Amino acid sequence: MPVMNLLVAFNGSDASIAALRYAASLAKQRGAHVTAILAHTAHEVIDRRSRWIPEEARALLEAANSEILAEVTRRFEELRPALDLGDALDFRDETGRVDTLLSEGARYYDMLIVGARAESDDAHVTHHPDRIALQSGRPVIVVPAGYDAGAQHSHAALAWDGGRAAARALSDSLRLLEADGRVSVLTVGKRTSWPIADLMSHLDRHGVEAVHENFPTTHPVAQTLLSYCERHDPSLLVLGAYEHSKFREDFLGGVTAEVLEKIKIPVLLSH
Repeated sequence: MPVMNLLVAFNGSDASIAALRYAASLAKQRGAHVTAILAHTAHEVIDRRSRWIPEEARALLEAANSEILAEVTRRFEELRPALDLGDALDFRDETGRVDTLLSEGARYYDMLIVGARAESDDAHVTHHPDRIALQSGRPVIVVPAGYDAGAQHSHAALAWDGGRAAARALSDSLRLLEADGRVSVLTVGKRTSWPIADLMSHLDRHGVEAVHENFPTTHPVAQTLLSYCERHDPSLLVLGAYEHSKFREDFLGGVTAEVLEKIKIPVLLSH
């Protein structure tokens, strides 16, 4: 199935600008359409239930919130000409719970492209890519701030443990890799009794050149994946998100969260 319809979360941050440029690069390669969405919450302090806030203070807070949204919109319009997508680029402004808006909206697109979350993001427009991947049912590509190599998928790294989430991520990434992909399948220790040769045959039958690299369990999985990407600089890391529950991953410190926090290349997440 071709990639024809892309949704991008744009909140004006450096990472969301990188995500928008990445989406434009992918769209021009595939002849796809891009919809950028500014998803934002209303200011919780000026919620209609806050009846005790003086009218003057309420007006000031509303004005401040409007200025933030206007600045994000201005940044998008400044970027629009250089993206060179013409009528294949739309911009939307939606109010609600940000992660919910993006998770539900992504179901009507081939994939969602977001910038990596940063602590400096304004609270009203911040999103959590890992939660969105968990809730949306669609592949999510997370682009780190400053990434400017475009959507060149000449070499991807696939984190493989034989689990459900990894299989879903593989299926979602094949859209990008079938035409010109080269994949390094990364395993850590003995993860499944099912022969890895079957995975390699599957990729070969999709026209994807693949090699398998297995690593010992001497280091945590996240550290192994990050070290590999640092050394070999693939254009994409394909990762199944939260094979265990998100509560367990958050409590114990999971692979998904650590990779997203530290990685310098785009990551395709699926769950």
